[in-house]
Amino acid sequence: MADPLLDQTDPLDDFEHRQITLQDKTKLVFVAGKGPAVIVMTEMPGISPHVARFARWIRDAGFTVWMPSLFGTPGRPVSIGYSVSSIAKACISSEFRAFAANASSPVTQWLRALAAHAHPLSGGKGVGAIGMCFTGNFALSMMLEPAMLAPVLSQPSLPLGRAGGMHIAPDELAQVKARLEREDLTVLGYRFAGDSFCRKERFAAYEQALGDRFKGTVLADDCANPAAPMKNPHSVVTLHLIDEQNQPTRRAVDEIIAFFRMRLA
Repeated sequence: MADPLLDQTDPLDDFEHRQITLQDKTKLVFVAGKGPAVIVMTEMPGISPHVARFARWIRDAGFTVWMPSLFGTPGRPVSIGYSVSSIAKACISSEFRAFAANASSPVTQWLRALAAHAHPLSGGKGVGAIGMCFTGNFALSMMLEPAMLAPVLSQPSLPLGRAGGMHIAPDELAQVKARLEREDLTVLGYRFAGDSFCRKERFAAYEQALGDRFKGTVLADDCANPAAPMKNPHSVVTLHLIDEQNQPTRRAVDEIIAFFRMRLA
């Protein structure tokens, strides 16, 4: 089916809407496709038409997409006012620790449980996950779940205001590093060079902590879609993506899909 217009509400009617209860917490999760599970975690302000478009690309590549609604209104287009409102609500939510370095947001425990839930239902060797912006770090914490095999961090932006901060507890980071080494796994990361929310210091911190287990890709700012409503180059696979052959942002999507295939198929 054709993508809905990206500036209009996406009804998400090609996804199954499931209320999933894990750890005594129920969340709406949008599920579609067949094949190994990939958990798509939305950026701010919520599951926008741009995020849904990316999820459909993953689905159409032969995966089952599990896309939890963590904040915002599913399907609503991006706007400045809506983004500010969603960020404000998330920053005071007990599920997120938006300003905390060396700490993991509590919601990552639910997301790990979702990975364990999705794996036997979807099949394959394991589960992949991609976090974006506000959720960008979460796929790393999810590596504490044995089913998780393919983490992708797209413009990870937490902790807010701490350029070189890492949004994961030190003991969790140590366990993740040990697992990456033990099982010969890697973590992919993507950011724009001039992104003011995910700066070079953050990728440097990942490189120092994880060594060559972290494969970071930095895109030039002029690769970002100039028509995006947000002028700061930021959202690699969604808002600032240029959906044309040989565009660096589109190549990033293809690299992520290839990574999921290599680890999960």
